[in-house]
Amino acid sequence: MNRPGSAIPPIIAIDRKAPKALHRQIYDAYRKAIVEGRLRPGQRILSTRALASELGISRFPVLNAYAQLLAEGYFESRVGAGTVASGSIPEEVMSSSPTGARFAATRSGPRPLARRSSVLSPAEISPWLRGWGAFGVGQVAFDQFPLQVWSKLVARRSRNMDARSFHYGDQMGSKALRETIATYLRTARSLHCEADQIMIVSGSQQALEISALGLLDPGSRVWVENPGYRFVRDAFALAGCKLAPVPVDEEGLDVAIGIKKYRKARAAFVTPSHQFPLGVTMSASRRLQLLDWAQSSGSWIIEDDYDSEYRYESSPIASLQGLDRNGRVIYIGTFSKVLFPSLRLGYVVIPSDLIDRFLSLRRAMDYGPPTFYQEVIADFIDGGHFARHIRRMRVLYRERRTALVESIGEELGARVEVLGREAGMHLTVTLPNETRDREIAEIASRQNLWIWPLSPSYLGEPARSGFILGFGSTAAADIPPAVRKLRNLLTTK
Repeated sequence: MNRPGSAIPPIIAIDRKAPKALHRQIYDAYRKAIVEGRLRPGQRILSTRALASELGISRFPVLNAYAQLLAEGYFESRVGAGTVASGSIPEEVMSSSPTGARFAATRSGPRPLARRSSVLSPAEISPWLRGWGAFGVGQVAFDQFPLQVWSKLVARRSRNMDARSFHYGDQMGSKALRETIATYLRTARSLHCEADQIMIVSGSQQALEISALGLLDPGSRVWVENPGYRFVRDAFALAGCKLAPVPVDEEGLDVAIGIKKYRKARAAFVTPSHQFPLGVTMSASRRLQLLDWAQSSGSWIIEDDYDSEYRYESSPIASLQGLDRNGRVIYIGTFSKVLFPSLRLGYVVIPSDLIDRFLSLRRAMDYGPPTFYQEVIADFIDGGHFARHIRRMRVLYRERRTALVESIGEELGARVEVLGREAGMHLTVTLPNETRDREIAEIASRQNLWIWPLSPSYLGEPARSGFILGFGSTAAADIPPAVRKLRNLLTTK
């Protein structure tokens, strides 16, 4: 989209053999672009000299056209900005000429759409997803990020760019970053992996999309945690899969119920280290049971390990993939929670025999991930900055988690149950089932409280009502007053 300050001319087709004079052709092109909204108020107009050069004509027709447009109010001259499109077009002109939207509405014929798009959640953003502040889920302590270190690494990489830096990179991702990630995952998460098995992707959602398309056919049944992460369902639904909700209890996904109800499912999606949204950790017996089911039924397991670095009551839990001896687990990780979300970089650890299939799908989506920030992240990790940042954030988030748990106890008491306090960057409070959590979340967003309602996380009838409360971006001192505001909302409902 053009910004108001950019000077880009509309398409002007100059015909030297036409009976219409050149200045009139230029005038008509600009007038039409302004009236139809393709040139916006305040957008800069190319200088007469530059336009004449671009069109390959004398400057005099351009001068005449601009003079007429200025005289009629389509152009304005502004000190320091040159000539710009007017912000006050004559009303009778606007009412008699169709805008782009009216033109499309009156001239458009049939507008068929793919049926698959209708299975997705509505595009409208829920109120609790819009703001930044208290209880925002997935929000990190951005002000604690080592920005000076990061900036130096970015600057160093910028200075050392050569011709190869401007070409397409490895479609699996930067070799240096993949080797660094492989070392980290083997050490910190007990994975069995080599750099050649790692594909860099644009966040965990793309990893899910590639996995769904590579492993599943339309109509394939997939276990999903219930309650679970809503956008996971979208990725599977878009691939035409049938969602099989499996309940979650204090030991994580209830594998026995999944086998009883959907034994022949093609795959299972799990967040075993820190289940979203309830925050429980899958027990060792459930993990082994899940792996045994996948092997015996020829099914796949997709493990999303989105924030396992942050565990407060014990050491981080080893990954499910590290227990897998049959190549049944596809492991997904992301830098969104441990660095910052706008990087849009994640990774997939792929069983060796599936690499070619996943790479073919990746090529069909895009030609590989952007290379520059991959190299910066590799430098960041190799320099020890990543490990130091994780240690600092673990201490900080523990402090904020403790402040939130204590404030909930003081303000809400026995009215709520707190789940998932042992790990991650969010916890969940459950409420009596008659509580309308969606309605309260919408009201809370108007008071700068960004609580996620729990009930939409369920497929089918919600088993629990409550809220998912993030604490990553909120200072410990700001948490008690935010909890008091939440208490007041619950008291009035």
